[in-house]
Amino acid sequence: MNESISIRERGLELSDLLLFKTVAEAGSVTRAAQRLHRVQSNVTARVKKLESHLDVPLFVRGRRGMSLTPEGRRLLDYADRLLTLAEEARADLSALPPRGRLHIGAMESTAAVHLPHLLSRLHTKYPTLEVHLATGTSGALLARVRAGELSAAFVAGDIAEPGLAADPAFVEELVLITHAKTRRSPGADDLRAKTLVTFGAGCAYRMCIEAWLATRSVRPPRIFEVGSYHAMLACVAADVGYAVMPRSVLLASSARRAVGAHRVGHRPWRITTWLVRRATDRSRAVEALRQLVVARARPSRRAPA
Repeated sequence: MNESISIRERGLELSDLLLFKTVAEAGSVTRAAQRLHRVQSNVTARVKKLESHLDVPLFVRGRRGMSLTPEGRRLLDYADRLLTLAEEARADLSALPPRGRLHIGAMESTAAVHLPHLLSRLHTKYPTLEVHLATGTSGALLARVRAGELSAAFVAGDIAEPGLAADPAFVEELVLITHAKTRRSPGADDLRAKTLVTFGAGCAYRMCIEAWLATRSVRPPRIFEVGSYHAMLACVAADVGYAVMPRSVLLASSARRAVGAHRVGHRPWRITTWLVRRATDRSRAVEALRQLVVARARPSRRAPA
């Protein structure tokens, strides 16, 4: 019994995390107390009590305010996730429509071309649902879904992983992008000595083109990694090398006339984008997004391959 009481006394309350997060964001106890509508002495005492319970300093006190220690930054990450989960649980179990924060991820191509319309519909249907969007490669986004940092993510490639559930969302056609002077569709041998312009490791489209080249015994002599499709198109237009991207991204870009677009092979190269989530996630916010995605994807399933 005594041990149980001791553990409970050392436990963290959500109110402690909210107070700590407010102080961290405000940068001072005075401003945090104003935001929380509390007296300054109460906020100071609770911060000190929290540091005592954790047995680590969370803030560096200075003349110009308070900044987080390395331990404080780690706790802030936990606080953000736990407070978000608490809000999701409250919204999910209430009779009200989905509300609170929904953290999702998407590849840059999906975020730029497909999500504006989808998220507009989500906002219209659930105006109290606040969506936070992060972009990245498919590999990085999947890792964040597994870790619980994202509730769901739009990723490309084959998804067959225990613990994850996926629904088809969009179908992209990949095209080979070259300098505008390239008139005919280049084969693997034409690309043998050229630079591949692509996103970093974990990009599903990069894995696609590298696998296609490998089956033809071609390995790019140089790989130039970029962080956006805008930079990718600019590099190809300057004849730095070649790239692969969804046709939808190219058609939406003002730079489409500065490059050449070609099919890879004789048939369209289509890749499915999936909405991936943890299989155990039953939150109403994720389900609301999933329902919109499933409804939108139905016509795509009937389209010819």
